[in-house]
Amino acid sequence: MSTIDSSPPPAAGQRGPLEHDVRDQIVTAAEAHFSRFGYGKTTVADLAKAIGFSKAYIYKFFDSKQAIGQAICVQCLDKVLAAGEAGIADGRTASEKLRRFFNGIVATSAELFFQDKLLYDIAAHSAEERWPSALAYLERSEALLKEIILLGRETGEFERKTPIDEVCEAILLVMQSFMNPLMLRHNLDDLPDAPTKAINLVLRSLAP
Repeated sequence: MSTIDSSPPPAAGQRGPLEHDVRDQIVTAAEAHFSRFGYGKTTVADLAKAIGFSKAYIYKFFDSKQAIGQAICVQCLDKVLAAGEAGIADGRTASEKLRRFFNGIVATSAELFFQDKLLYDIAAHSAEERWPSALAYLERSEALLKEIILLGRETGEFERKTPIDEVCEAILLVMQSFMNPLMLRHNLDDLPDAPTKAINLVLRSLAP
């Protein structure tokens, strides 16, 4: 169904060729240091020392520590969106697609962010500081939601009076409680019941 280009945009802050062994070494070293010391306590100098490069050489590939964090964050958020898109593909009706999209996002977010402290730490920074990777993730999520709502309106499942942008923005606000890592951490004990109640309410509000 989806016509949305799900390929990630070029990561902000990256320099030089996208395919390069040194870039991979930097990201690997960053993952190790972020896991051990946390994103906030790791510096570019720490990464340079771990790899055996100078800071200046690292800056040939990334313009900041945040850009390195974003490279990791993009991979994580791509996995979350892929789970949501798989749910859309599996759904037969617009309602089922919306439910599966929502559930895929929530389940994968909880699994990735809270089974791996590294990913949670970076995802939390990206959400709090509104990194380009986090904003792109929200934009892609809203675009996928719009496709589902349009399908539901075409098939008569969903009401057509409310402006579609307003509908998508409202649903995304509801989803934020379970897809934003800063908010999700407070709702983990309520999984999966709370998301189920939320999506049931959303679907009732969409009924014609």
